[in-house]
Amino acid sequence: MPLLLPVLAVLIWAANTVVNKLAAGAIMPAEIGFYRWLLAALLFTPVMLRPLLQHRAAVRAQAGRIVVLGLLGMVVYQSLAYYAAHSTSATNMGIILSLMPMMALALAIALLGQQLTLGAITGSVVSFAGVLIVVSGGSSAALLHHGVGSGDALMLIATLAYALYSVLLKKWQIQLPSLLLLYLQVLVAVVLLFPLYLASPKTGLSAVNIPLVLYAGLFASMLAPLLWMTGVAKAGPSRTTLLFNLSPVFTALIAATPILHERLAWYHLVGGVLTLAGVLLSERWKQPFGLSRRPA
Repeated sequence: MPLLLPVLAVLIWAANTVVNKLAAGAIMPAEIGFYRWLLAALLFTPVMLRPLLQHRAAVRAQAGRIVVLGLLGMVVYQSLAYYAAHSTSATNMGIILSLMPMMALALAIALLGQQLTLGAITGSVVSFAGVLIVVSGGSSAALLHHGVGSGDALMLIATLAYALYSVLLKKWQIQLPSLLLLYLQVLVAVVLLFPLYLASPKTGLSAVNIPLVLYAGLFASMLAPLLWMTGVAKAGPSRTTLLFNLSPVFTALIAATPILHERLAWYHLVGGVLTLAGVLLSERWKQPFGLSRRPA
């Protein structure tokens, strides 16, 4: 069952969104962000030193791009998610994150010259409507009066950063082993987050927040990427990418358990269905936009 591995990876990442919410109030965002990547770096280093030395010439040649990828994927995305968790629900975060494939498609059209399709246009409208329903709490009047909440806004920026990360990863095609590239981005995150960690207020490690750090560092930062990369290698990227759409479903189900006691409202269900439908439309409806049929 080659698809089981990426499904497990998506489940781990969905649970990590709930961990982000649990971390709010238990540990400062700068702390868990730094500790998470530091733990992953310490555990990766003994097994990655040899591959690093073997590919040091290629690493030097791609150093600038690796820093940009680490900044977008590990620093901006995850740090903003930790801050967003202070003022929005895990369910909202999961649904907003499901926009990532749609944002990546839009960026690929703009940056890579990918063909604009009818599915991309229709799916964008449908998904955007779904997210508006979620962030407004089902009330357009409330959205017009109060605007988008700060937590939802931060999560939208975080999702855009990760979408850009995904597109650049595809555009640059860095010729390094996947695990080594992941390790190098983890190192970038440790270096870039260290000043923020020093300058930010600290809660300190405790019996309450240490399990959150361990989950984020071991499962979300190490195990899930390994499962995902193995699944992509076995099942192919086209099949595994669709599984990412399970993330908001898993997140909402976990958040509704006694872990967070979040209540699933009607606007979560309607908005989530519309968001997923829009993503599926964009991925499945490949008819080019603006091209007429050839005459018979």
